[in-house]
Amino acid sequence: MTIHRKEAGYRPIGERIHDFSEVEQTLNTRDRQEQASRCMDCGVPFCHWACPLGNKCPEWNDALYRGDWERAYRILSSTNPFPEFTGRICPALCEKSCVLYLTDHEPTTNREDEAAISERAWQEGFVAPQPPLHRNGRRVAVVGAGPAGLAAAHQLNRMGYSVTVVERNEAAGGLLRYGIPNFKLQKQLIDRRIRLMEQEGIEFRYGVDVNLERLDNLDNLDSLEGQEPRPFDAYVVATGTPQARDLQVPGRELRGVHLALELLSQQNRVLAGQQFAKEERVTARGCKVLVIGGGDTGSDCVGTAHRQGCKSVVQIEIMPQPPVGDNPATPWPQWPVVLKTTSSHEEGCERRWLLNTRRFLGKDGRLTGVEVEEVEWLPNPEGGRPVMRGTGRVEVIEADMVLLALGFLKPQHPALPDNVFLAGDAASGASLVVRAIASGLQAAHRVDNYVRLHRQG
Repeated sequence: MTIHRKEAGYRPIGERIHDFSEVEQTLNTRDRQEQASRCMDCGVPFCHWACPLGNKCPEWNDALYRGDWERAYRILSSTNPFPEFTGRICPALCEKSCVLYLTDHEPTTNREDEAAISERAWQEGFVAPQPPLHRNGRRVAVVGAGPAGLAAAHQLNRMGYSVTVVERNEAAGGLLRYGIPNFKLQKQLIDRRIRLMEQEGIEFRYGVDVNLERLDNLDNLDSLEGQEPRPFDAYVVATGTPQARDLQVPGRELRGVHLALELLSQQNRVLAGQQFAKEERVTARGCKVLVIGGGDTGSDCVGTAHRQGCKSVVQIEIMPQPPVGDNPATPWPQWPVVLKTTSSHEEGCERRWLLNTRRFLGKDGRLTGVEVEEVEWLPNPEGGRPVMRGTGRVEVIEADMVLLALGFLKPQHPALPDNVFLAGDAASGASLVVRAIASGLQAAHRVDNYVRLHRQG
């Protein structure tokens, strides 16, 4: 391979930590097409196999390499309705299954290529409203306007259904808007997509808190405007995983201990112009921050804390440090469980592993530190998950802000009628945005099959 992988890279650290603009840069057109030329057009494209959406990476990379941006976008959008989102925040499962990742750890830059194709398509006018030619007279309510709900609404609308999306928050996007920081995904991209969906005939209702046990109450939405209630033929529930995993140890009630989304969602709302009273504001300014949890949400907390003006950030994880580079336990073409260093980590973060939180320490009701114990993981004599054991080595990490980034609990739903379909994290538990989009598309097809069957009946 004579052309090596070339990433666009990030803006300089000294510049980017002072704003919430996107950290990732872009390549020029020549370099981007050259990167697309690196795709091997494999006879068995493992990238296609790894992508939950079944994206046809070799095909749109070839079109991009040849300079046919419109064809590249048509191929890309045939499997992915929102490439402007996944092109920025997807972990790129396809790249880790690329043959070039196996041979030299330099996979094709699929994610960056995807983002470039999408943005060129919007700039050139290739993205335009495509309302259905005919409506089928059937109505579907989608509960939740996150990636799964938006994908379901998009697909059902294309099929000819009249779709109403109801959302409890003040705007659409779910965790795209209220979880992922602006420095990874600017919210005007979501607004741009929602405007297009509205032009295609999808209706959005905000500030609607839905009781899943009384979904039929949604039939009265139109009656608020003096119209006769019309029942929905089916419902898609895409409410995500609203309950974060908490850490109930002594001292949890201390001021300064927060769930990660309390910081992340509020910061995104502040950037959108919303104001909060001083006592309501969750900010890391001037704080020694401890992030508990080593995943992407924890990383987002690290980057946000820097931009808010923290003194320092430490991130701890109860599990062992993953291997660097390769992991024999997760061979190609599987997703490799290896150490991941994000742009936020590069901005300054002490990372530690094998630490279990024992209690939060404080004075006068305010957090001052966290007592942790080093642990080890031993083989389970009965097989399965290893067993954690404390080592007795205890220390106190000084902190006046703790952010709990421990994931989310899988939601438990009541018994639902046959015409209600779960999608995204509401069905699977917390997962990736790309999987949520795929699940939303699948839910739309299940709705269509149900409606067709009962229409015939």
